[in-house]
Amino acid sequence: MPIRRFGRHGSLVSLSQTPKLSYGYKKMNLSRSGYRVFSANSTTACTELAKKITERLGVELGKSLVHQEPNTETRVDVKESVRGQDIFIIQTIPRDVNTAIMELLVMAYALKTSCAKNIIGVIPYFPYSKQCKMRKRGSIVCKLLASMLAKAGLTHIITMDLHQKEIQGFFSFPVDNLRASPFLIQYIQDEIPDYRNAVIVAKSPSAAKRAQSYAERLRLGLAVMHGEAHHSELDMADGRHSPPLSRTTTGHTGLELPSNEGPRHLSSFPGMELPMMMAKEKPPITVVGDVGGRIAIIVDDIIDDVEDFVAAAEILKERGAYKIYIMATHGLLSADAPRLIEESAIDEVVVTNTVPHEVQKLQCPKIKTVDVSMILAEAIRRTHNGESMAYLFRNIALDD
Repeated sequence: MPIRRFGRHGSLVSLSQTPKLSYGYKKMNLSRSGYRVFSANSTTACTELAKKITERLGVELGKSLVHQEPNTETRVDVKESVRGQDIFIIQTIPRDVNTAIMELLVMAYALKTSCAKNIIGVIPYFPYSKQCKMRKRGSIVCKLLASMLAKAGLTHIITMDLHQKEIQGFFSFPVDNLRASPFLIQYIQDEIPDYRNAVIVAKSPSAAKRAQSYAERLRLGLAVMHGEAHHSELDMADGRHSPPLSRTTTGHTGLELPSNEGPRHLSSFPGMELPMMMAKEKPPITVVGDVGGRIAIIVDDIIDDVEDFVAAAEILKERGAYKIYIMATHGLLSADAPRLIEESAIDEVVVTNTVPHEVQKLQCPKIKTVDVSMILAEAIRRTHNGESMAYLFRNIALDD
């Protein structure tokens, strides 16, 4: 028998005839969740890239407050609901690297505790990427940063031109390592007159693969610089001579092997002497390849301390190059880089806007910027819609 109750006018109605209430949560769960784009920077100059990306996406920048307390602590307040949504945090890295990292970590954790569905970090220049190898008694800081980002709540990272591609293995979640080479190559074709008379230059043997990739796509020649004026990361001591080679000993010197008769000197075993390690000595600087009467285009991923680039430009000028361009993805341009570039034989330095450098451009008009917000915006759109990222890597070589 159906349960009855009194209606508004005193008449009896069956509960089976009453309208069903809808709370809306079923519709919310069935529909696709939205997404928001936030900037984790507390400085205005660092939010320019985020604004360009949101303009291309046709969305507004998420409402949040990121600021530094008087005691330099970082505070983040998210001003709108992010529950069940894909959240993209755009973080460009200014000169104050450690503050930017804390801003990113605190914002990611705030979004995690606010029940965001996915938290994707858009970090065009990944900091500490040069510290990805063990040096002496140091540490692999890049691995530490990857662990901190995962602990803070990030589930995915979109970055550009990692210093070493193997850094992707430090993360426990997906990493999309985009490339800036298509934009830089387009700049060469559109903005460098007579680029067909150019030669792509690697300022050290370690950069030869990247330079070769550019040269093959532009159908240009390749030159490689090698010599004592350049000290790449591969030449740095890694501490494997530790413990020290020389120490005060009595009696026999060298290694001793244990045996039933007590320790025995290694030299007592025929053919067991360790080979003597010869000291590394680099030859005088040379340029492998012809640059005489041509435009020299040096390509690299990061330009920070410019002393090596200035020295390379002087050598190329001596070898007959009549114009010298520097092409790099990340223009950190630390310390006196603008002044050194302005006073050098370099004609133009072309970098992308992955790192804010408006102040350096005011100090040195030779610095030019290429906008890469288009590919970052497309990566965000494809990530949210679950589309393949393969389109963004078409015609991209492994060595780019």
